[in-house]
Amino acid sequence: MSARSWDWISELLRADKGPSNNSRVCSCHFIDGNNAKGPSIFSWNKEKLFKFESPEKRKRRRTHDVVLDNLDINISVPEQTQIDLDDMNEEIISNINTNVSSTRSNLNLDISNVSKVQNDSENYLLKMEIEKLTNEIKLLKSQPFSFCVIENTDSLITYYTGMPNKSVIDLLFGIFKSLQINYFLGWNVERINRNDQILMTLMKLRLNIDFIDLGVRFGCSRKTVTNIVLTWIHIFHTILFKTFMDNVPSQQKNEECLPTVFNNFLNCRMILDCTEIFTAIPGKMDLQKLTYSSYKHRNTLKGLVGVAPNGVLTFCSSLYPGLTSDKEIVKHSGVLDVFHSGDLILADKGFLISDILPDGVSVNIPPFLGAPQFTPNQVTKTLTIARARVHVERAINRIKGFCILEFVPPKLLPYASKIFQVCGALSNFQYPLIKEVEIFYLQPKED
Repeated sequence: MSARSWDWISELLRADKGPSNNSRVCSCHFIDGNNAKGPSIFSWNKEKLFKFESPEKRKRRRTHDVVLDNLDINISVPEQTQIDLDDMNEEIISNINTNVSSTRSNLNLDISNVSKVQNDSENYLLKMEIEKLTNEIKLLKSQPFSFCVIENTDSLITYYTGMPNKSVIDLLFGIFKSLQINYFLGWNVERINRNDQILMTLMKLRLNIDFIDLGVRFGCSRKTVTNIVLTWIHIFHTILFKTFMDNVPSQQKNEECLPTVFNNFLNCRMILDCTEIFTAIPGKMDLQKLTYSSYKHRNTLKGLVGVAPNGVLTFCSSLYPGLTSDKEIVKHSGVLDVFHSGDLILADKGFLISDILPDGVSVNIPPFLGAPQFTPNQVTKTLTIARARVHVERAINRIKGFCILEFVPPKLLPYASKIFQVCGALSNFQYPLIKEVEIFYLQPKED
């Protein structure tokens, strides 16, 4: 018995009778009378049988058949003619491959053109960058030092210029940006830019570097350095000192930023003190006598300094020979012209100036020791004045932070007073006084 017969026996489900060689299955048990699929129609499943056509298995289609289906090709074929479809498909596929190859070659050509343009652009930018770097290298070789070397480091800016940070020195650059310059020696300096000329002058004031050293740093001659430094010292003196410090703040303006240590001196207008600067021994005997200081035991120049209660320098005199007394400097410096009735001056014991003060102006100095020891009231008064006077001592320390004032050489002696006053004006730009400077000097002046 064949395998097909066993399948039919299992599908018939006849438990009462077994098949024999003469057994037959009626055609009514086959779908459409076709016995190829075996018997499947019986009384027990007649109502449950669904009539549907079994989906045929999808045949795998070749790639070129899909391409042919997507092509819109109208071919007129005679009814009587037999066309070899395989040959036709191969011809069409060949044409398609040719077109694809042509398209790819055109696309490759476009990509190569884009790449060429991109490479040309990159080469141009690289050439510009190389040219820029080459110019910078030439500049560094000719001028090894410039402001761009230190501009991003505040500590270096403070070391070389005395200014606290880049913002403050940029403020100075902005003040002199559009200024018309007449150079001291009569000829212009064009190779070194203006900011570097200011930097050179500040370095001379701050570090007292020799002119030859500055010439090596900035790639110029000693004479050029002299021309630049002397020119900018006079410019600083004219703008920063004479222009910004020509008006001493009033009591009302001082009250806007009055420290608490001045609660007992609300009408204080200025704190005065003198400072001395070493200088070379003059060649003439009479000048040696005038410049010799019995206090410093050296030849000195003496200047008068006045500060507001908040510590901002508001007055800076010219320099006098070291033998000159504090009283004589106050008398001849012109500081008394700025005071009005009701103003108070705080000073040290050496300022015995009560007899030369304008009417209504008073001076407060520490008491002198007239007994073996101070009384409690005298001690309290001395401490109170000392706490207030410390501001002028700090201002003098800031001024002397410019090393050019450590010793004035003979070649700079004719410009010593202007250098002293310029250093005083620059000290006002040091942190934390910049806000007070803005209140005093960068606001509209009082009538």
